[in-house]
Amino acid sequence: MTTAFDPIDLAGLRLANRIAMAPMTRNRAFGPGTTPTPSMATYYAQRASAGLIITEGIQPSAVGQGYPNTPGLHSAEQVQAWRAVTAAVHDAGGVIFAQLMHAGRISHPSLLPEGAVPVAPSAVRPAGQVFTGAGVADFETPAELTEEQIPELVAEFAAAARNAVAAGFDGVEVHGANGYLINQFLATNANRRTDGWGGSVAGRIRFAVEVTRAVVEAIGANRVGLRISPGGSFNDMVVDDVPATYTALVDAVRPLGLAYLHIAENAERALTAQLRRGFGGTLILNPATGDRPTGPADLPLVEDGTTDLLSFGAEFLANPDLPARLAAGGPFNPADRDTFYGGDDRGYLDYPTLPPVATGAPGVPGVPGVPIQEPTAAVLPA
Repeated sequence: MTTAFDPIDLAGLRLANRIAMAPMTRNRAFGPGTTPTPSMATYYAQRASAGLIITEGIQPSAVGQGYPNTPGLHSAEQVQAWRAVTAAVHDAGGVIFAQLMHAGRISHPSLLPEGAVPVAPSAVRPAGQVFTGAGVADFETPAELTEEQIPELVAEFAAAARNAVAAGFDGVEVHGANGYLINQFLATNANRRTDGWGGSVAGRIRFAVEVTRAVVEAIGANRVGLRISPGGSFNDMVVDDVPATYTALVDAVRPLGLAYLHIAENAERALTAQLRRGFGGTLILNPATGDRPTGPADLPLVEDGTTDLLSFGAEFLANPDLPARLAAGGPFNPADRDTFYGGDDRGYLDYPTLPPVATGAPGVPGVPGVPIQEPTAAVLPA
């Protein structure tokens, strides 16, 4: 029986286990020009016992930024700063993909270069508010992308993918989920276009397919994954025809030979199974779990073949050595939600790891029994 602790080949990359660190926004890119900091290198290296690390969302252009202090991959200084992160992860034995995320309309002019405004498939203001450097503000109506601008955005994703490889990443994940730009093109409430980029299912999936294809052509299919969130409503998303839209999308990207499909599950498990069959390749699943985070109760999803890998969010945030803790059945550090977004190293680097396994003690394949980084007995934030 296959377990979450068994290794797996991911398009030629050997992963030590089937436990992935899900992308999680942390708002700590305090370096010049939204560059990663030494603390970010330590943060990711602490979690290098994951079979695969997928970074927080990284904007492929300055206009793609949606929150304060999120990192980019569109300048030479950003590429150079990310090299310290990828080197730290590789030195700790890890594998790391960069998630490329354009926020689209989930942004605010105050977060963008002077004179720029958020862009979207249609000029439809999302419901809700956005966090800015000056506090919370209402979303504004985005500028509708012209047919000439859309190919330029596709090219920005491809350029960011090349930058990711130059920065030492093992690959990239195209973020097509959770209400950001690619998801906005898929959505029937955000995409009201009547040209070739909207209207029908074929029109609404076109941007996602073109971006993914361009990224594949830039760095190779073995280095590219795609994340989707069928049925998700986060960031004011409505897709009227979820099964038809996502089945068509998966059918369209299947010939590209992607390294994986990553599903943030919101819809029924039957749709997940259908999309997995349609994709035909490696599946990473962030399962629908209601009000609780993905945890040890979800490990059987690998054992019963529902998915190839499981991605963990909050549990990985609070437990740098999560694979070892899952193998041992715990204990698990509770996550401090007050330190999720922004702030200093408290609630970022100080979650404790389990003590080292005694010499000669039995271990679990693919799960080191020693901490990735010191300290081993830090105090949890209050």
